Amino acid sequence: MAESAPLYSTTEAPAPAGAEPVWLRARDGVRLRAVLYPQERSRGTVVLSPGRTEPVEKYHDVIAELVERGFTVLAHDWRGQGLSQRLSPDDPRKGHARGWRPFIDDYRLILSTFEARLPRPWIAMGHSMGGGLTLLALTEGAGPFDAAILSAPMCDIGTGGVDPRVARIVAALLSRTGQGRRYAFPPSDALSEPFEGNVLTHDAARFQRTLALYQAHPDLVLGSVTWGWVDFALTLAARLRRPGVIEGLRIPLVILVAEEEKLVRNAAARSLAQRAPNGRCVEVAGAYHEILMETESRRAEFWRAFDALPVASPAR
Repeated sequence: MAESAPLYSTTEAPAPAGAEPVWLRARDGVRLRAVLYPQERSRGTVVLSPGRTEPVEKYHDVIAELVERGFTVLAHDWRGQGLSQRLSPDDPRKGHARGWRPFIDDYRLILSTFEARLPRPWIAMGHSMGGGLTLLALTEGAGPFDAAILSAPMCDIGTGGVDPRVARIVAALLSRTGQGRRYAFPPSDALSEPFEGNVLTHDAARFQRTLALYQAHPDLVLGSVTWGWVDFALTLAARLRRPGVIEGLRIPLVILVAEEEKLVRNAAARSLAQRAPNGRCVEVAGAYHEILMETESRRAEFWRAFDALPVASPAR
């Protein structure tokens, strides 16, 4: 039996009933948190992978919407964020990473741990970094998934005007010379960022709800990224671009991109959706990066795409 883990709840963001949060131990000893939301008469399973900085708690309402649709949900905190073990002992708020393989190994571990309790069909769902890692996991053969839907996936990142090849060389060099845990950008976190001028959502109520969650539970907060994380992100993008990789993914794949995206490269996501045999791309008009945390009319675009998945459509 896995050890029980905490799951936070606030007045603005209550946890869905029946949640089973547990600790898991990765192959390299890193402690991970996963949460199962089982349903007695389930239409299938959604494996939900949040984006960078995002704990499971931020998705309480999204999980509730999936449960209302009749799905079992399995959500998790990636290593280095949420309540999973942080990766930079000198500063737990550093958004650090040490390569892409540990993330995929963790994903496989989480699936194998709960596999017997996950009714078919399986739908992979991920946002931003979680979307990019989900897509990479699928191309690496992780899990018997039947469909995937990704929100603003991190299929590539901007490099601030620096040639991407140069940026990748610099990030790799710093990571390999013991400087990977250095901040790549000035330290910041969600506790210090105002709604005005944010590039995540137009929905002030949802923005404030997340802020209230972090104020009540500051151990969930994650800050700026390190050079090790930049190295990881650019390497992930390069692996997804390899010829024949996405072409081997045969399941239905829907990628939603935000029209007013500022954080990830929409062109990379569109290209991968076009190359996937059963892929399509949907642009959400007027949306910032966090499509699922956007205004209701913009969020509705995601749910229309989800409900249109062949394995998600209710039986008629």
